[in-house]
Amino acid sequence: VLYVNGEQVAVDSIAFLPHNVVAVDILPAYPMTIAVMARDNFDPKTGMEYANSQIGDGGLVLAFGDGTVTDGSWKARCVSRGPIGGDTASPRVESEPIPADWFAVGFGDSACAPAKEYTEEEIGPKQPYYDADFAGAKFIWSDDLKLDNVVLFRKQVAAPPDGRERADFRGLNDVVPEGGPRRPGGGPGGGRRGGQRPPAGPGGADR
Repeated sequence: VLYVNGEQVAVDSIAFLPHNVVAVDILPAYPMTIAVMARDNFDPKTGMEYANSQIGDGGLVLAFGDGTVTDGSWKARCVSRGPIGGDTASPRVESEPIPADWFAVGFGDSACAPAKEYTEEEIGPKQPYYDADFAGAKFIWSDDLKLDNVVLFRKQVAAPPDGRERADFRGLNDVVPEGGPRRPGGGPGGGRRGGQRPPAGPGGADR
């Protein structure tokens, strides 16, 4: 689940969790707070995967169109882990309450540990990964790639890393459209024909 500046902007639409690659369009606004809840493929009762036959592993890689990428500068906090101690004979999971505002702009994450970077060899991504452009991005997770199953990530981006200025669409609903308010049910200024589209602007939407 992806949040930008405290607003949920994307949820993985693929129910099958392993090796997903998902592309979304967002409207960035700086300074930008990115928050991600990443989940391994695991049974919530045992922490294992594939009919409790083995221990799985995680890994998150993300690249924004403005040059923001995942790396060791992100913050990471594991909130669910298992099977505890790697015990597959009597597997169990330990979880902690997720803070209600963990994705908020003002959430205090100074005590969170830095994310750990992992190599492609350690993660073993499948083909969809190689079809996408993740240049410069690193796979990240918490300290234990195999036993940590739900990890909260956060990153503060002060300005676009690529140096390009982007339009700020915050407060767009607070602006009266050209020609005055739209009338319900059609008429002048009503309906799709009379509505105003937001200006595209340079780099308005990032993938």
